[in-house]
Amino acid sequence: MLAVGQSLSKLGSPNEHRKRPDLTRKMIWILMIHQLFLAASPTFLSEIFQHIGMYRANIEGSANNKYAPFYSRMEWEVARWAKMRGTGSTAFDDLLAIKGVGDALGLSYRNSADLNKIIDNEIPARRPAFLREEVVIGGQAFDLYKRDILECIRALYGNAEHCKYMCFTPERHYADADKTIRLYHDLHTGRWWWGTQKAVEKDSPGATIIPVIISSDKTQITLFRNKSAYPVYLTIGNLPKEIRRKPSQQGQVLLAYLPTSKLEHITNKSARRRVTANLFHACMSNLLAPLKEAGLEGIIMQSGDGIKRRCHPILAAYVGDYPEQMLVTTGYYGDCPCCEATKDELGNYPCEHNARDMDAAIAVTKQIGTVAWAQACLDANIKPVQHPFWENLPYCDIFRSITPDLLHQLFQGVMKHLIEWLTAICGADEIDARVRRLPPNHGIRIFHKGISTLSRVSGTEHKQMCTFLIGVITDIPSLSAYQSRTLLAATRALLDFLYLSCYPIHTDESLQSLDDALAAFHSNKHIFIELGSREHFNLPKLHFLCHYSHAIKLYGTTDNYNTETTERLHIDFAKDAYRASNHKDEYSQMTRWLERREKVMYHATYIDWCFYSQTNTTSTPAIPVTGSRYDFPGAQRSLTDMKCLLHQKMTTYPTIKSVSFSKLEDVSNRGYGAVQFTSALSRFIVQFRQPDFTPLQVEEYARVVVFPFKAVPVWHHVKFVNEDLFGKETLDVASAYPRRFSVDGQVIQGSRFDTVLVKVRENSHEDENFTNYTRIARIRTIFSIPTHKRLNTLFPPNMIPPKHLAYVEWFTKFARQPEPYSELYRVKLQKKSDGLPAVSVVPLDRIICSVHLYPKWGGAVPSGWTSETVLDDCTSFLVSIFKDSRTYINLA
Repeated sequence: MLAVGQSLSKLGSPNEHRKRPDLTRKMIWILMIHQLFLAASPTFLSEIFQHIGMYRANIEGSANNKYAPFYSRMEWEVARWAKMRGTGSTAFDDLLAIKGVGDALGLSYRNSADLNKIIDNEIPARRPAFLREEVVIGGQAFDLYKRDILECIRALYGNAEHCKYMCFTPERHYADADKTIRLYHDLHTGRWWWGTQKAVEKDSPGATIIPVIISSDKTQITLFRNKSAYPVYLTIGNLPKEIRRKPSQQGQVLLAYLPTSKLEHITNKSARRRVTANLFHACMSNLLAPLKEAGLEGIIMQSGDGIKRRCHPILAAYVGDYPEQMLVTTGYYGDCPCCEATKDELGNYPCEHNARDMDAAIAVTKQIGTVAWAQACLDANIKPVQHPFWENLPYCDIFRSITPDLLHQLFQGVMKHLIEWLTAICGADEIDARVRRLPPNHGIRIFHKGISTLSRVSGTEHKQMCTFLIGVITDIPSLSAYQSRTLLAATRALLDFLYLSCYPIHTDESLQSLDDALAAFHSNKHIFIELGSREHFNLPKLHFLCHYSHAIKLYGTTDNYNTETTERLHIDFAKDAYRASNHKDEYSQMTRWLERREKVMYHATYIDWCFYSQTNTTSTPAIPVTGSRYDFPGAQRSLTDMKCLLHQKMTTYPTIKSVSFSKLEDVSNRGYGAVQFTSALSRFIVQFRQPDFTPLQVEEYARVVVFPFKAVPVWHHVKFVNEDLFGKETLDVASAYPRRFSVDGQVIQGSRFDTVLVKVRENSHEDENFTNYTRIARIRTIFSIPTHKRLNTLFPPNMIPPKHLAYVEWFTKFARQPEPYSELYRVKLQKKSDGLPAVSVVPLDRIICSVHLYPKWGGAVPSGWTSETVLDDCTSFLVSIFKDSRTYINLA
């Protein structure tokens, strides 16, 4: 067990706006140290090649043919396409049935059946096959399709591609040199692994723990036939969370399909619920039974680096939504799955209830079959389930294993409720009117029909609403000043909790900030009762927020166990698999389809390794992220950069080669509205040539600047990336363009001139507050000074102007403190004495990122405002910090 300590400043409370950005920047340094630590895990080329050799030995003809059992690259690529990207087997058969296609491609297989035989018989399996077993409950047999859990764990643990990033011991990471402030991110930094390691070491010194993470969720796999699947997924905590949550990295295994019978032959609803619970636990007991002996005695497993260890697979966490949590813990619906709070006590804060007692629950299971069992279950406040699957699992506390769930508890739970409450208080018409008039920005969805009429709202849509929620409840005319302040404070507190809970790394003090945000909400929640949108707060999902801080300390940050991963896995492992079947006896077909896909995916990785080994014989090989692409250790993205500094990326050629000054200065909807473009560019040229000039001198000399051109090349977008962490993915975009019209004069695209954060001077030190050296501005034009033979009339030969420039309209400087209650900074469009906007031409590289602004409504929304024109119509704005996680971390 290791303890890692590095210097890190303290992370303040949500209200300490001047501290958090600097502290999170230092947290990134700790992240990178952890990343390097993971990369230093013992991985040797010879061991990797040994895995290749063992795999190759099971493939006939592989000595001289890297694509074996396929005869050529073409045959292999077609097979991979058919199984990974292609259409159904019938369509593939029809394609190959076309005369000459098979011969032209040089294929030895002539239909899907031939291809399936090759995959089934000639490609080795890296993961265990599915078995069908019968589980008998109440005299009725149910089909369970499952895999051997120990073999699944062995496959994940021994994966050579992941061995560099595996963790085998718990670690304590610290944020300060004195080792008083803990850091939490991956599961191995949490207290559960440390405590469990100590417990196992008492009985079995030298043990390596494999934290088993199980998730399950019933999902609908058809749109109209109401047919569902009940997959169970398995992963291990030794893998970094970045690998576990990406399906392409194959860090999750489909462990089983549970029975989905509706038990319609049981007419009594209570009896049906009891049988359903017993069936679930009987199936899960069947799946997890091997963990009992393996967890106690240990089993020898070989990791991908060739090292053998005595491993103890232990159930660490169970991931599921609220109904699944209550089914797993055998609690009563409406109660808390983790503590003793009942459904009538969930609204109490702070939560003073003890955690549910695992020993007491186990004692109840010992009385099954006796007269006292039913009463014992009532006393323990659990349902009378026959032999819960966790009763014999070693070192397992099932109540502690229930983890936070961002998707269902926050986005689809608390935030869904909050939006409903605010809509009821503020009025659906007023909320919708404001939502429709928000200014556009990158990552901000404009709901043009409002949000009150939406049905079947997804978690993604609730997440999008959270980006502007606080901005649409300011200045509600029907509320008094007290009501508005309290409502803003309660909403801001829940949004703070939401964004803090999404942090990919936490300290003890940031967790205190999380608890402070929750306390702030409970201090102001009475406003919802006073305004009639709530009668009580006995909501299980809201109550569970009390357990977030403790769960993060146990298991690491919430992205270790978010059900968003499960929802994504449903697509590959349930819905796509069902579509590939003929919908008759579907589970046997679905399991075979999945086994073949897994074989093809690993065979693609094997072929990549073979070609890599030809040219690299002395260094550590790259890590295949997919079958065709590599992610080199020197450029890992395995830990999220919380601050994520952005870099600009411009297209080589402009959007429009030449735009005249007159069109740039045109204030109609066909122009750019840069009304002072000529004078602003003149001032920039003078300031660039003579940086020591006073403003008066700049104005004087700018009047005599003569341009050797009357048009400039214009770009409509500037993109922002961070290639070190996110590759070529575009993280932010700032746009500036007028309306576009069709030939017949119809508007085909509205105008858009985004607001951005501009660096007006260099920050004096790394920890300086961003409000001291940045300002908000609105881009009107992104352009470049054209290369011209007479350009030397503007600049001397030894002076090269910036390649890209931006014409911007300034907003007022940031105030010393944000607005109370909303805690957002207020800015206005800055005007000169003549009533025109204060404008400048600035180097484009001074723009840090785009920024979203909330209009200060000042009462009911004027009907003439639109999303396209609100930045022109409104004069006062609030600066949003909720645009995305990066903005929240940087600006909060």
